[in-house]
Amino acid sequence: MGNNSIKKTLIVAFALCIVCSVIVSTAAVALRPQQQLNQELDRKTNILNVARLYEPGMDVEEVFGERMSARVVDMETGEYTDEFDPDTFNSFEAASDPATGRTLSGPEDIAGLSRVENYATVYLVGDPDDPDQIVLPIRGQGLWGLMRGFLSVEGDGNTIVSITYYEHGETPGLGAEVNNPRWQALWEGKKIYDDKGDLSPEIHLSKSASGENEVDALSGATLTSNGVTNMLNFWLSPEGFGTYLARFRSGVSPADAQNADVVPESEGA
Repeated sequence: MGNNSIKKTLIVAFALCIVCSVIVSTAAVALRPQQQLNQELDRKTNILNVARLYEPGMDVEEVFGERMSARVVDMETGEYTDEFDPDTFNSFEAASDPATGRTLSGPEDIAGLSRVENYATVYLVGDPDDPDQIVLPIRGQGLWGLMRGFLSVEGDGNTIVSITYYEHGETPGLGAEVNNPRWQALWEGKKIYDDKGDLSPEIHLSKSASGENEVDALSGATLTSNGVTNMLNFWLSPEGFGTYLARFRSGVSPADAQNADVVPESEGA
C-alpha cells in the first residue's frame, strides 16, 4: 500500500489509537495506588491544618498517627459505633447506600445534598475520651457546585477552632476566599450554639458581624456565603452532628454513652 492510501492511513491511525490506549490504561492502573496515597495524604494534611497542627515540612503520617484518632459516629444517637472501621469507612459511599444513607427533600435539605449518610467519621485531637478538638467533615452547595471541607471544634462541643475547604469551584477573588487564611482566622473562638442548650446552631455569616455567633460574610459572594451558612446549619443540627456535639456540651462522652443509656439534657428537654 502506498503512503497516500486511505486504507493505510486508517490502519496506522487505528494502531496508534490502540497503542496509546494501552499506554494510558497501563499508566492509570499502575499509578492508582500512588494516587490513592496522595489523596489520603492530602486529606490528613487538611485535617491537621484545620486543627492548627500542620507545619510545612512535617511528617504528616507520623503526626497524624500521634495526635489524631478517628471514630465513626451514629448521627441519630450521637454515639460511636463499632460497626464500621473508621480507617476505611467512606461517608460519601454510605450516603448513596439505602442501608447507611437517607434521602433529604424540601426544607430539610438546606445544604442541597439530596442524600446524606447516617454515619460519619470524625477526628479527635488528643485523648479520644476527652478530646481537645473535634474535627467534623462538612459539605454543601456553593454558587457553582459542591463545597467540601472540615470544621474543627473545641472539646466543649461549641467553640470553633477553624474551618477549611479542600474542594470547591467558587469564583476566584470572591467565593474562593473561603480558603483565604485571613477569613478563616475570623472563625476562631466563635460559638456554634447559644447558652439555652438548644440543638439548633446559631453560627452564621453576616455583612456586619459583631456577635459571638457571627462571622463576616464574603465580600461580593452572597450566594457562597449563604451556602456556607446553610451547610453549617445542616451539619451542626440534629440532622448532622448536633446530637453528637450535644453530648460534649452536656459532659456526657459519646464513648461513655455506648455503655449507658444516657441522654444529654438538651436532647431530653
